[in-house]
Amino acid sequence: MSSYTLWIERCRLAGMLLGCVSYGIYFFLTVQACIALMQRPRYGGAIAYHRRALLFYIFITFALGTISFAANAKYTEMIWIDLRDTPGGPLTLIENETDYSINVLALSTGHIQEWFMQALLLHRCFVIWNWARSVMIPMITLYMAMIAMSILVQIQASTGAEWYNINIELAYLCIEVGLTVIYTILVAYRLLAMRSKMKQAMAQYDSSSYDVVIRMVIESAVLYSIFAVIFIVAFALHSEGVSTLCFLSIGQVQGIAQLFIIIRVARGRAVTREWSTRVAAPPTTLVFSGTVWNATDETDDERIHRPQQDVQMYSTSTGGVEARIT
Repeated sequence: MSSYTLWIERCRLAGMLLGCVSYGIYFFLTVQACIALMQRPRYGGAIAYHRRALLFYIFITFALGTISFAANAKYTEMIWIDLRDTPGGPLTLIENETDYSINVLALSTGHIQEWFMQALLLHRCFVIWNWARSVMIPMITLYMAMIAMSILVQIQASTGAEWYNINIELAYLCIEVGLTVIYTILVAYRLLAMRSKMKQAMAQYDSSSYDVVIRMVIESAVLYSIFAVIFIVAFALHSEGVSTLCFLSIGQVQGIAQLFIIIRVARGRAVTREWSTRVAAPPTTLVFSGTVWNATDETDDERIHRPQQDVQMYSTSTGGVEARIT
């Protein structure tokens, strides 16, 4: 048995073990996110808006991810148990995995899961940019192109094409990662611009709330982007071992990244404990997905019993930001 054969088989098994770990983390964070969305957050904040939509998103993406993970786990079992007498052994089964419908199921459910995840990113981006057409049109175009590529990949995979001969898969992966990177840049730029305008309007404005949100968005994007770039490079170079390691976990990694944001926002942790207890800062507002709350030098008890105000941010025709309190 050649060293290459052993390397590929070990990578498949290690990739499945890595997938088990990432799925366990994904499951744990899914439960946490559901609990956070159904409970009142800390620091007297309001329960997250669009709670039902977020709960549906969490349920559907977790269900799709679970089906994909279960199908990959079953085929890994088939490689060394059910089909171990196949001519060519496990290596042939790994290289020709699209010949088996269970792998097409895993691929299809994984791709559809990605559609929902990218749709959530687009919604966040559009809200931050106040549904500006200059942002919506190119982002929706890229999103539709990603779905079209995904469908073509699934069609080719269902015909039994060899995995590394599906060149459209590389284009699909590049568009998908590109959407995540562009989303991160657009959101970070918009929040930085709003922070700058608020500083100009109030000399003593405390911008730490914006810094926390920007850092949260970037951190969640970096987690998935680095993992996905490694997978893209390995796929382009036909490095079956490395690409197998990444492929069996990439869906869970993206799900984990997005659940981090959902949990922190649902719990009201977009404002840090240090910021919420600061006594010297003037009144400030935090903006995220159209929801803001006031932070003053009041005590925790006073803040909890004080009626909340809804503050909505609007972009003016001159590029400024207007706040309306209701």
